[in-house]
Amino acid sequence: MEKYLTAEGLEKFKKELDYLENTKRKEIAERIRYTASFGDLKENAGYHEAKDSQAFMEGRILELKDIIATAQVVEKMTGGLIGIGSTVVLHSADRQDEFLIVDPQEADVFSNKISYQSPLGAKLLKKSQGERVSLQTPGGTIEYTILEIK
Repeated sequence: MEKYLTAEGLEKFKKELDYLENTKRKEIAERIRYTASFGDLKENAGYHEAKDSQAFMEGRILELKDIIATAQVVEKMTGGLIGIGSTVVLHSADRQDEFLIVDPQEADVFSNKISYQSPLGAKLLKKSQGERVSLQTPGGTIEYTILEIK
């Protein structure tokens, strides 16, 4: 399944893969060798923790390779419509927010990157400046006005 990533997001995943393959792998292998030297592996908590870390890391490496192999770098939509890669400035009753619309793999709420598949992201797709969208939340309905698309 294709992943729609920004150029910045793809580069971030490539750097993480490089770090895991060339630095972290060596660190974990050394930790496994060191903890294995303590003797009986059945009761060696350090060894088992290192092996668990290795398994988790190898799983992440496979995931990153898949993301990179299936990534399609998106260009911003033209014609003033919101798409993946668009930065959107929204106004609600009590605040103004700015979000970057991205693939779920790249989403990071703390960096104001929301997935195009999230409830808000899905409502914003293909909308234009000045349009309004409503979002049902557990706390009630929030009305947003699209102030700007960058």
